[in-house]
This record gives sequence, structure tokens and C-alpha cells, in this order.
Amino acid sequence: MEKNDKDKGFRIIDRRFFFQDEAERERIKREEMLKEKGTKARDIRESAKTKGQERKEETSVDFSSFIYSLSTSALYHLGEIPDPVTRKREKNLPMAKQTIDIIAMLKEKTRGNLNKDEEEMIDGILYELRMKYVKASS
Repeated sequence: MEKNDKDKGFRIIDRRFFFQDEAERERIKREEMLKEKGTKARDIRESAKTKGQERKEETSVDFSSFIYSLSTSALYHLGEIPDPVTRKREKNLPMAKQTIDIIAMLKEKTRGNLNKDEEEMIDGILYELRMKYVKASS
């Protein structure tokens, strides 16, 4: 019966540090703090690397996304897209024309350096924007 009582009970282990020397206690505390800080610093560095990579992926700009951005700006100036704050559609034809001309200039300057998909994309965007510009200006 004593054996079963021992198995059912619990055991207490005293893990406190008892040192004769106060300097030894301080040294061990410093070592533990440095280990903890080192782990925290490493975790922070790894977290920052991961976040930096995510931001880089989110903000990476390629030729297609740049052209789409310009075309969205042109659509906004043509009054096709409402202002995100006021929800009003306003036309600014000179700005729309300038943005369309910038896209055309980029097409001309990148001739021979674009792949087939990029060429088709820029041609389609220019066609659509020019048609909308003619419609908006008449």
C-alpha cells in the first residue's frame, strides 16, 4: 500500500540557486540574460528579414504592373473611375492625354525589348484608352 501511495503523490524539486558567493549568483544571472537577449535578438532579426521579403514581394514592380498603373491613372482622368475619397467622377482630359502619351512613349522606347504578351498588353491598353479619350473629348 505504501508503494501505491508513493506513485499517486507528487515530488517537489527545489531548483533555487544557493551560492556562498554573491558574485557567482550575479555572473549566472548575466549569462542567462545574455542568452535570452541573444535569442530575442535573433528572433527579431529573422522576423525583420521575413517581413522585409514580404514587403519586397508586395511592392515589386514589373513592366506590366507599371503600365497597368499608368492606365488606371488615365482612366481616372477620363472620368471612368471615381475618386476614392469623394466618389465623384471628374474629367481632366489634358492629364489623361499626357498619361496616354507616356504609355505610347514607353511602347516606342521599349520596342524590341518586350515579349509578345507585353506587346499585346500595351497595344490593347493604348487602343482602349485612345478610344475612351476620343469619346470623352467629344
